[in-house]
Amino acid sequence: MDMRSGEVLYSKNADTPLHPASLTKMMTLYITFQAIEHGEFSLDSIVTVTKHAASQPPSRLGLRPGQKIAVRYLIRAAAIKSANDAAAALGDYIGGDEAGFAARMNRTAKQLGMKNTHFVNANGLTRKGHLSSAHDMTIMGRHLFFDFPQYYNIFSRHSANAKIATVYSTNRRFLSAYQGADGIKTGYTSASGFNLTASAKRGNERIIATVFGGTSTAQRNAKMADLLNMGFKRAPSNARVLPPRVPQYLGPMGSAPMLVAQKLAPKESPRPDNRPSPPRADSDAIALALAAAVQGDQVDDSVADTPEDVAEETDTAAPEIQVADAGSDVGIGAEISASPRPMASPRAIQMAQAQQAKPAEVTGATPLAQAAASDAASAEPSDIQLASYEPDNAAAAPPTGPKFVQNTAPQPETMELAQARALDLGDESKAEGDAVEPTPGFAQTTKPQPETTAMAKNGATDQPSEVILAALTPEAPAPAAKPRVVARLSSSGGRNWGVSLGLFGSNFAAERHLLTTALMDSDTLGDALRKVATRKTGYEANFVGMTQDSAQLACARLQARGMDCNLIGP
Repeated sequence: MDMRSGEVLYSKNADTPLHPASLTKMMTLYITFQAIEHGEFSLDSIVTVTKHAASQPPSRLGLRPGQKIAVRYLIRAAAIKSANDAAAALGDYIGGDEAGFAARMNRTAKQLGMKNTHFVNANGLTRKGHLSSAHDMTIMGRHLFFDFPQYYNIFSRHSANAKIATVYSTNRRFLSAYQGADGIKTGYTSASGFNLTASAKRGNERIIATVFGGTSTAQRNAKMADLLNMGFKRAPSNARVLPPRVPQYLGPMGSAPMLVAQKLAPKESPRPDNRPSPPRADSDAIALALAAAVQGDQVDDSVADTPEDVAEETDTAAPEIQVADAGSDVGIGAEISASPRPMASPRAIQMAQAQQAKPAEVTGATPLAQAAASDAASAEPSDIQLASYEPDNAAAAPPTGPKFVQNTAPQPETMELAQARALDLGDESKAEGDAVEPTPGFAQTTKPQPETTAMAKNGATDQPSEVILAALTPEAPAPAAKPRVVARLSSSGGRNWGVSLGLFGSNFAAERHLLTTALMDSDTLGDALRKVATRKTGYEANFVGMTQDSAQLACARLQARGMDCNLIGP
């Protein structure tokens, strides 16, 4: 795929659902970066390692239950070393548990357009229903590049400090061998074979590609080099850069409605324009209100607008008088706003004065009262700002007092929540661990997410104002689809042979002998896996993941050196 435009330059079986293995960690890291960007936590937030995370099989950082470690170190271990315990710790921290984080992964995958993907865990160990495709993982890698360029460089590092230990990249061979390569992620299990999503840049061109099901590290890297070379030949020199659409941030399941409401509410409250002049027919009512202001009486509810009236009439004809506090006594110092237009006729003023119990108090008012009446007649519109109250927490009590008047109500939004597929998968082993046996097919199920809503209310007693936040309403669950069977040929290439070097008294002695032997005969044992098997009589040192020919050749060469070696068959 051309990274700049997203154009697919070549594909083969690109949409077939297969085991993604540790390519899954790209999604785990994407959600982690997304959560950091939106303030859920920071790089320095401390994570307490759960028992579930600490129990993950290799590859591992070496976390222990209850251990505390910063998020930045977990990111480094998951991205560079492909540590399963680090990825699981991030998933448990963000999602609460494995199932909660998997649900968030699937919602995000739906937003990114990953149509053949369904996640079950955060690290990619083989589990029933955990599938993706080469095309989907290429989309995932492209989003990492464009959506989080500030973090993308981590995928090109050969090593990094992860606090517990220095971790080394599982992709350093390809990064060193291919010109312009700068990422991105490897994956391996016995069920998936050798997987890789890689990106490289040469001049103005940048290509991203994905390989699933390689038979070895060397074969996978060679295939990736062929794909990237093909991409550089086919891609135009000056293609237009079209970044993918950044998905809407949904956040944790319980907080989505609040986040939507905060996005809709205005951040500023500018002073509104002067309202248009009302009809002349209401001039008598204005005169009554002004006379009451001079007298010191309370303004009648039929004249003064309440906050609810203002909220309902943001785009309609304005009332004649705006009072900052409808329940207070209007007198000296009260905020009265009149539209800049001709005042009531003398006849109307005389009628208002005639209705007063003591006309002398109007005509013979004190200088202060007369000044207040004069100011009320010519005052500019009062500084009543229309805005939506936006609380930091919907559950917390908002401030009291006449502070805000709502002039906007967010419209309800609906979102289609992700529907998960339950797919039958196989085993996982080697550098990233072993799991359950594969089953021949998978069945699709629908998992509707729970409906979530939120409310925030302005709690002022004298000027009530209510803000109704948007509610997310899921669509009706789709009917269960017919079972879809996906068959996959074994990608092991017959690499189910191994050699045994004998029993040793301790695990350390067996591992040391395996390392010494691998360095001694790297030609035949360089791609084999070192594995120590615990027996009743000791610790057996084995090389596994070999073809029959390579196992026989390795034993012959070791026996020629006078070393013990026995074949291990399938």
